[in-house]
Amino acid sequence: RTKAAMVTLLRRNPEIQPLLAILQVKRQKDTCRINYFDICKELLKLNNDPKVHGVYLHLPAASLTSRVLGALNPEKDVDGTTDLNMGRLVRGDASEGFVPPVAGAVLDLLGKHDAPLKVKSVLLVGGEGPLRLALQCLIERSGVEVNTSHWNSKSLQTQVHLHLFSNLTVKESNVIHSCNRWIQNQQYRPWRLRSLKLLPLTPVPSDIEISRAQTPKPVDQLAEEIGLLPEELEAYGRNKAKVQLSLLDRLHSQPDGNYVLVAGITPTPLGEGKSTVTIGLVQALSAHLKLNSFACLRQPSQGPTFGVKGGAAGGGYAQVIPMEEFNLHLTGDIHAITAANNLVAAAIDARMLHEATQSDKALFNRLVPTVNGVRTFSPIQISRLRRLGISKTEPTSLTPQEVSAFVRLDLDPSKITWQRVLDTNDRFLRKITVGQASTEKGQIRETGFDIAVASEIMAILALSDSLKDMKDRLAHMVVGTSRSGGPVTAEDLGVSGAVAVLMKDAIKPTLMQTLEGTPVFVHAGPFANIAHGNSSVLADKLALKLVGRDGFVVTEAGFGADIGMEKFFNIKCRASGLRPNVVVLVATVRALKMHGGGPNVSAGAPLPREYINENLSLVAGGCHSNLKKQIQIAHLFGVPVVVALNVFKTDTRAEIDLVCQIAKTCGASDAVPCHHWSQGGRGCLELAQAVKEATRRPSNFQFLYPTEMPIVEKIRTIAQKVYGANDMELSPEAKSKIDYYNQQGYGSLPICMAKTHLSLSHMADKKGAPTGFILPIRDIRASVGAGFIYPLVGTMSTMPGLPTRPCFYDIDLDPDTEEITGLF
Repeated sequence: RTKAAMVTLLRRNPEIQPLLAILQVKRQKDTCRINYFDICKELLKLNNDPKVHGVYLHLPAASLTSRVLGALNPEKDVDGTTDLNMGRLVRGDASEGFVPPVAGAVLDLLGKHDAPLKVKSVLLVGGEGPLRLALQCLIERSGVEVNTSHWNSKSLQTQVHLHLFSNLTVKESNVIHSCNRWIQNQQYRPWRLRSLKLLPLTPVPSDIEISRAQTPKPVDQLAEEIGLLPEELEAYGRNKAKVQLSLLDRLHSQPDGNYVLVAGITPTPLGEGKSTVTIGLVQALSAHLKLNSFACLRQPSQGPTFGVKGGAAGGGYAQVIPMEEFNLHLTGDIHAITAANNLVAAAIDARMLHEATQSDKALFNRLVPTVNGVRTFSPIQISRLRRLGISKTEPTSLTPQEVSAFVRLDLDPSKITWQRVLDTNDRFLRKITVGQASTEKGQIRETGFDIAVASEIMAILALSDSLKDMKDRLAHMVVGTSRSGGPVTAEDLGVSGAVAVLMKDAIKPTLMQTLEGTPVFVHAGPFANIAHGNSSVLADKLALKLVGRDGFVVTEAGFGADIGMEKFFNIKCRASGLRPNVVVLVATVRALKMHGGGPNVSAGAPLPREYINENLSLVAGGCHSNLKKQIQIAHLFGVPVVVALNVFKTDTRAEIDLVCQIAKTCGASDAVPCHHWSQGGRGCLELAQAVKEATRRPSNFQFLYPTEMPIVEKIRTIAQKVYGANDMELSPEAKSKIDYYNQQGYGSLPICMAKTHLSLSHMADKKGAPTGFILPIRDIRASVGAGFIYPLVGTMSTMPGLPTRPCFYDIDLDPDTEEITGLF
């Protein structure tokens, strides 16, 4: 029967070979010196090896301690001896685990007895531990009376001459059963999502009060509900976990779900609620319409969290919870990026110092030291030799000229493009001088800091589709130019492997949940004005597989559609190969009034009365200018648009109706009011239905420009078609950079504009839809590893500053309860 089962398994799955791993002591004399730590370590390896379907512990009985048995995965325990498998057997739930194979074989033989067993009684002689317990449970469950006796009974010793021993052959059945179960587990699992009840209060409490009032599900429970396997989860406490990228391999044949992008009109400095709309939409889809849906959000930067804008967990009854964990540190991805980025910066300055103060020979002796009498190149040094055209691998065989070329990067201090980063808004780090200590021997130069999420490493994290892809991109990062005019990369510095090590956990998206218990991936960072500002390719791809063909993945692009959405289409979609089905364009009456001619809106200042009282003319002006233009931008890419009006309590019915009416006349497929802030998912049902309907319509997606178009023309195309400029103007420095990038072969990279988010133009005070302006390009950088050219528009800074009264004035900690106050 086991052979027949094996034949059937291999016929259906020819690429799989059932495998039993046997763990045993090498020599009998070693039994007294068994290292239990080594046994447990080996068991953990076998547990995590998907090619191993069963593990047999062929160890002395004294070695089978609770510690050893506890280290064995019950799903691979083909002997059925772990506590969980024995507990399942005693409870009568053996179908989920494994029965000791000898016990199963005995019961099978008894079942073939000529007479019905129920009229018989069974005498169980000898044996102890799991085998005896298993036999007794199984036989009694068959309705047979069981008596037991020990071998040391004198009468038995004279009458019975039978001894059962465990035979490896009978374990094969459990191995095949385990393999079949493993194959079944690899299939897509339908969701069994249990949503959390929401009881909205009026008036709506503060965000942090709402977050604390809801008890999130344990993250492992959420993972099980959405079809993740336990081994695909790396828990970071009770409420969040990293998800293994192996999920993509397991579900590679699973069709993707519907792909929804949330963008917005040009915002006020207060933000217009794209995150809350994103969360409200998935809460409506999953908790109320019972459709699989996933939100993919970006990790907040501590810059705005402690600066002006606050956190990014959503708000009201549309939040990611716990909001404190979401907004502060999360799983450390941004800290990893900061460490990796600054390691590269430190490597640059250290290398320039050592090259300036040492001879070729001294550099070579230190870069390729003799260890135990042997001198060898490291793998990353071999790669540098190959790029130099040197095929030698023996250090002593290099000529003096080859040694010099190998050890000298000869970086030009005035052409270093790599800056240090910090995840804090600190305007005084925009320009600094380093190397002033006497120990740096006069190696002084000007440099600066960027906000951490503007690091090229963040862009690489967001655009990579595998660990290997990320490692390759990190190696290709250009940090500066040599005095001879050649690019110098992170791999040339010898640091790219170490950077990949710092980033190996950050590449995995973080799983969290909304207030209504629906799943959220948090990955990559914000700031679409100075970075590409979208959630990661990997988070979107994982979510699209998990939701299934009829599900929805709602991903978010930063700031207005002119910035975040344009970069999503032209950069992220090129990298991922994914194509969105619909764009949700978020608008507010407040922002529309500003674009219709209302007074300035400033963070921390009371809103002028025009924003509190009904004013239909201002609303109409904003709709016919900025809203209309942003809808047109989405249509440039051939994607249908649904306008989501994020309703505030000061909005009137007439204003809401006017926005929805004008949005439809401007080309939106639909336009609906959203009340998720006060009602949760129920307040977003109309939007969910509109999105569901829009995804059924054909999407004629197209890119704005071909990558083969010259850099200047790509920039001009964005300036004219997206921003509404008459033309653009390059500074002399930008022109020379473009010439250099073309010479180096970077001309076919897409464009990532660094521009203010407060206007369609480069002038933050120009609201509505400005026209007739010339877009000034001050400088251009190349993020070669990330894969885009990075023009700086106007006076755009890559390090924000703090306002007069930052958010941190209101943030505090109760030392008795450890509760945080003031976060929003």
